[in-house]
Amino acid sequence: TPAALVTYAEACGWALARAHARTGDSAAIAGYLGKGTTFDVAVAEFSHAYADQTERDFQALRNAADHGAVPMAPSA
Repeated sequence: TPAALVTYAEACGWALARAHARTGDSAAIAGYLGKGTTFDVAVAEFSHAYADQTERDFQALRNAADHGAVPMAPSA
């Protein structure tokens, strides 16, 4: 139900916020990651790939909606 979805989303948001608030000691994390750029490069590459996939997914959704496979509410 819509109310259950709201409750679930609130619980997920709370859990995510709590997890981020308890991420740990920044010095320990920096020590773990080291001084190189390996982590930075990996995160940047992942971010670009994720953005590209999001664009492909959105286009697939639009195509499905245009062909009536996915119902869409009219644009405002």
